Formats: sequence, C-alpha cells, structure tokens
Amino acid sequence: MKVSLSKIKSLLNKKYSLYFLVVLLFWIKTYAVYLAEFNLDIHNGMQRFLLIINPVSSAIFFFAIALFFKGRARSIAFVVINLILSILLYANVCYHRFFNDFITLPVLTQTKNFGDLGGSTAALMKPYDVLYFLDSIILIALLVFKVIKVNYEKVNRRSLAGLFIAAIAFFVFNLGLAEADRPQLLTRTFDRNYIVKYLGMYNYTIYDAVQTTKSSAQRAMADSSDISDVENFVKSNYTEPNPQYFGKAKGMNVIYVSLESFQNFMINYKLDGKEVTPFLNSLVNDKNTIYFDNFYHQTGQGKTSDAEFMMENSLFPLPTGSVFTTKAQNTYQAAPSILGEKGYTTAVMHGNYKTFWNRDEMYKSFGYDRFFDAKYFDMSDENTINYGMKDKPWYKESMKYLTKLPQPFYAKYISLSNHFPFVLDDKDIDFPKGDFGDTTVNNYFQTAHYMDEALEQFFTYLKQSGLYDHTVIVLYGDHYGISENHNKAMAKVLGVKEITPYLNSQLQKVPLFIHIPGVKGGVNHTYGGEVDVEPTVMHLLGVDTKNYIQFGSDLLSKQHRQIVPFRNGDFVTNKYTSVSGVLYDNKTGQRVDTKLGKKDNSFVKQELSLSDKVVYDDLLRFYTPKGFKPINRNDFDYTKDQTNMSDLPRTKNESKTTSTDSKK
Repeated sequence: MKVSLSKIKSLLNKKYSLYFLVVLLFWIKTYAVYLAEFNLDIHNGMQRFLLIINPVSSAIFFFAIALFFKGRARSIAFVVINLILSILLYANVCYHRFFNDFITLPVLTQTKNFGDLGGSTAALMKPYDVLYFLDSIILIALLVFKVIKVNYEKVNRRSLAGLFIAAIAFFVFNLGLAEADRPQLLTRTFDRNYIVKYLGMYNYTIYDAVQTTKSSAQRAMADSSDISDVENFVKSNYTEPNPQYFGKAKGMNVIYVSLESFQNFMINYKLDGKEVTPFLNSLVNDKNTIYFDNFYHQTGQGKTSDAEFMMENSLFPLPTGSVFTTKAQNTYQAAPSILGEKGYTTAVMHGNYKTFWNRDEMYKSFGYDRFFDAKYFDMSDENTINYGMKDKPWYKESMKYLTKLPQPFYAKYISLSNHFPFVLDDKDIDFPKGDFGDTTVNNYFQTAHYMDEALEQFFTYLKQSGLYDHTVIVLYGDHYGISENHNKAMAKVLGVKEITPYLNSQLQKVPLFIHIPGVKGGVNHTYGGEVDVEPTVMHLLGVDTKNYIQFGSDLLSKQHRQIVPFRNGDFVTNKYTSVSGVLYDNKTGQRVDTKLGKKDNSFVKQELSLSDKVVYDDLLRFYTPKGFKPINRNDFDYTKDQTNMSDLPRTKNESKTTSTDSKK
C-alpha cells in the first residue's frame, strides 16, 4: 500500500499532472451535471457524443491560464478558476430548474434582483448539490494535505501555446461536428438549448457575451434611415379597428392586473370536485367581459417584465436578457405616455421594491406618473411572503392610492402571491393541495386559489368605490408557472399519457379577460398573444394606433392576424403550431408537412428581427408619430412622495376630476 501511495504521489507531482487532473475532474463533473440537470433533448448518437466532448475545449483553455503563474500562485489559480467555472455552472443549474433555460450575460448582471429572490432561490437548491463542487473539494484537499506539492517549475511558452492551440483545435473540431448535425448553428436564431447541447455551457457563455457586446454596439451605429424598413413593415401589416368596438371605452379608466404565473389550464379546472378559481371562472360568462381562450404568453428571459413590455409597447422582448434591465434608457412610445398626452394619470401598484427588474428606471421611459412600490405598503412579516406582499392585503391597501388618482387614470397592478415556489402561510390556506407527485405542481393549486380569492375582493373594492362601472379592467397571465421540468406531474393534472411537444405548446396559454362596461362580453376564440393587447385596448379607448410602431394586431379587428410568434422562433396560428421546426395540426395535435407553415414561419422571423432592431438600435428616438410628444425621463421622480397628486409631471390636472368628484 505504501508503494502504491508513493507512486500515486509521484504521479501527481509531475510538471503537468495537476493541470490534467483538474481538467479531467472538471470535464467529468460538467458532463454529469448535463445528464442530471439539463433537459437538452438529445435525439441521436452524434448529439450524445458532442454532449460528452463539448466541455473539453473550455477546460483545456481556462485551466491553461493558471500555468502562467508559478509556485503557490499557480495552485491558487487552479482553485480560483475551478470555483468560478463551478459557480457559473451551478448558477445555471438553479436557473434551469425553474426557467428551463440558461443564464445570459444581461441576466447575470441583474444583481439588483438577487436580494429579492430569497425563498425561491433556497427552494431551487438541493442537499446533493454539494456534489457539483466535489472536484473543487478534492483539489483543495490534495493541496491542503500536501498530497500534491507546490510546483515551482516554469512552464515554457511553447508548451503553453500548445495547450491553447489544442483548446482551439478541439473547439473547431466540436463546432465542425455540430454544424454537420445542425447547419448554421451560430448564425441562425436558435434556442439557447441548442448552443449548450452542441458547444457546451462555457462556450455558450462566451458566445452570449459576444452577442451582448454586439447588441450594445448596434445602437451606436444606428441612424435615422434604419427606421424605414420597420415603418414600412408595420404600416403594411396594420389592422383596422373594428367599428363595433372602436371608442366604446373612450374616457374610461383602465386597470391592468398581471396574474403572476397563471396558466389557462386552471380556468374551470376542478380539484376533488372544487373549482380552483371560481371567481375567474365566473368572468368567463360575465355579460361585460370578453375572455380570450386562445391567448399565449410570449415572454423571454425577462418573464414578468417581458410581459409588461409587450402589453404596453406592442414590441417583442429580446432573445436574451430582460429589456427592462438592458434597454431602460431607450426611447419608447408606451401606453402610459400615449394616454398621458390625452389627460390620463398613470400609476403602478407593486408589493415589492421599485428597483426590482429595474422598474424605477424603465417606468420613467414608459412615462408613468406615479409608482407605488413596497415603500407605500405595510411590508410586515404578517403581510409578506416569498417575493413580496400578499395579494389580499396589497389590493386592500392599494385602494387608498387608486381612489385618489385624478381621473381618467391608467393603473397597473403586478400581483405576486402565485409565484414559484408557490408557498402560503398556513392561515391563508383554505384549499387542498394537489396530489400529483410533485411539490411545485401540488402547491400551485393553493396559491392560484388564493390569487383568485384576492382578485374577487379587489373587484368588490372597485364596486364599493364607484370605479367599477367606468373602468376597463384587463386581467392577464404574465407567463407560465409550471415549466416543462414538471411535465410528468402535469400529464396527471391534464389526464393524458404524456406531455408531447404540441401539448407543451398549449400549456403556454394564459388567460386574457377584458372587462368593458356597457359592451357585450363572451368567449372569444381568436388566437393572439401579449404583443396584441396594447393596440386592442387603445382602439377601445378611441386611440388609433396607425401611426405608431407596433407589432401587435388588434384582437377585436376583423383583420386580426392570428399568428403568435414566440421568442425562440416557434409560433402558433389558428391552424398550426410550430415547435422546434416541427409543424403540428391544431385539431389533431399530429405532425404535418412543415411546408404548410412556410409563409407564417417567414413572417414570424421577419417580425421578430425587425422588433429586435427597434429595441437594440433604439430606433424610436428617430421616429415621432404625429400628435405625440416624447416624454422627458427627467420629469419623473419616484423618490418623491407619490401620494402628492398636485405634483404630477404633466400640467393637465385642471381638466381631470378626482374619483371623489365623480361620485358626487
């Protein structure tokens, strides 16, 4: 045994032994994480082989950097580089567990959000996660217990150059095989899963950094001529308002309510014979409420913030990161600024702090007069859980601000209680958990029921205040709550054998309710998405959107385009659903010839590309619609007392009436 241990020590203390040991351990660890955590949809032997080898080039390259150092500094460099790469990998593990996606550089730099994640982050961590740092632990132990001695030999430049060349050669080999299986991998718009599957987590991060830097440079290079193609596309695809609805809500207040993580399958769903959301179910048949049952979320990595962006700008979110964080300084023509020019007071109610998702900056660009964040609510332990304030006390407390807003007003509510990991205090639970073998899915029924009860109370408050009968109320699910990581349990929820790609696309439906006093309601089967809501509401208010740069299509228009693009290039129409390049018939759910969707696919790619150009290049700074005055961000200050209505940024208060006046 002594001889054997001696030989091992001798082998480990060769000039390059530590380097190759670290590379080997890190390679094995990364591949193990791929298999255990990431749903990369492997279809063939080539993809499996690429998954095995893709960590190699990154490991060879990054750990070769440590060889520039000598002695103890080299050993420390190995540990530090290993820990940095391991933390990046583990961060993606946690992120993927909830979002079924990978972190991008813009998301990684959104540090202001990290402090708010709290219980959600803890819920994503597992006891066995310590194994994902096992190679780091082994490396540190070998050095601390001097199994490996500090090597003071200098590594010559030729050897170093050889390692970097080997890393590059291995990457080129990897990329060549990837291109053979998936042509134009880096030039076409693919899902992030493709990049990780074919090139690896670390090469993906480098690729993402390059793309992010490129997008930052785009704005500097853009000029006024770049808006022409966008303007021509938008105007050629403009849909005329429906005379039956245009202006029917003119002069009314508007309230948007974001239903956190709420998916459409919950509408009319019964658990043990009990309706999960009886109030929302009642709105399906409300005489003045239109319910869209083929409405989809179209969010990217920004999730709730992406939904807000689409609902108020009719522009698509970015393919990576959140627009709220990366493009908050851009020029926009958002609904609050459009209506603000027409005498509306605009405000946001949110039971979290104003810096979350960089809202305090983005709302200035949108033109919101007032932002009532956590500072204006009772954020005691009794009233808060998870991401912020509970819905019931939040709605109740918000009324003292809402009723004081000069009318007409445009107000947005961002609810929080139905948020992953879907937890409630015991005193707030009055509905059973699900029994589907998945804690996340089981809890979802309780928080959705709580959200529904809180919403019913809010409607009661609106009726008691006298606001209900002259207020348009828009309720929408912002994004999915249950990711495809929980498809096994969701199959039980839906009573199907398995969640196919087609069924998973149908799970991206979220509810949209538009309550319009005096207008006949009903169930509307039109296919649409979040990008379509802004022109729909504007036309109800009698504001024609013809001269604005918007990519959505009025849901109530007779010319409405029933094409719903998703951020990864998939799309849904009233006939077909395209998922990862495969086309499915909506009636049967079966695969059909992709040629049937060729025209729609071309339209989707062009629309997403032009919308990205508007946002990346900040093109709206070069375009001002007739009659619209761009807002000045400096007019908005959310650090001041938001309850002081005499201090509104705009000087139109004389023409407005308070809610108290309207009731006299």
